[in-house]
Amino acid sequence: MYGIGVLKTLGITFYHFLMTYVDEIRYLGRRDDPKNIPERQGPLGRGAFTLQYPRERRPVPERSRNIPFLVVDGETGKLRCTACGICAQACPVQCIWIERAKDPETGRPQSMAAAYHLDIGLCMSCGYCAEFCPFDAIKMDQDWELSSYTRPGFWSAEQLAKPETYHAQLHPADYAEEQAKKAAKAARARKSA
Repeated sequence: MYGIGVLKTLGITFYHFLMTYVDEIRYLGRRDDPKNIPERQGPLGRGAFTLQYPRERRPVPERSRNIPFLVVDGETGKLRCTACGICAQACPVQCIWIERAKDPETGRPQSMAAAYHLDIGLCMSCGYCAEFCPFDAIKMDQDWELSSYTRPGFWSAEQLAKPETYHAQLHPADYAEEQAKKAAKAARARKSA
């Protein structure tokens, strides 16, 4: 009775071992092609699968997130951030600091940031800042290779700024949804005018 269970377990292990070589033959000459990685790791892939990192990289899903970045508007070329401070309030670890710009003549606050700092060492990539931003000025990046030999510190707005086309490339479904909402809003504004 006990020997049969052990034999079944060894049979499953031996099957996966053999299927690894069958899969290698199936992808002969195309094994290292990055287009085949999702198929080889998918439910139809058989045997053991190992990525030859860093030459082969696993594709990152569209909804994945790591550190936030600030969106530079494609039309104006300026940051969308209005220094409202909602992202800093929503951040559970308080790693965002914003200093609002002031008009040099009147001293009144302006709707732009004089300084924007994000402490990367504290950021836990929760995405609350991007979720609660009413101006879609913060989006989540997919860059996960952030290791360095020094302790990460504050990143300024210049380091966090990326163009709107970068966001469209990373999150095509979200970008299309945002553009549809903008078009619907513009149509409503034209209709009411």
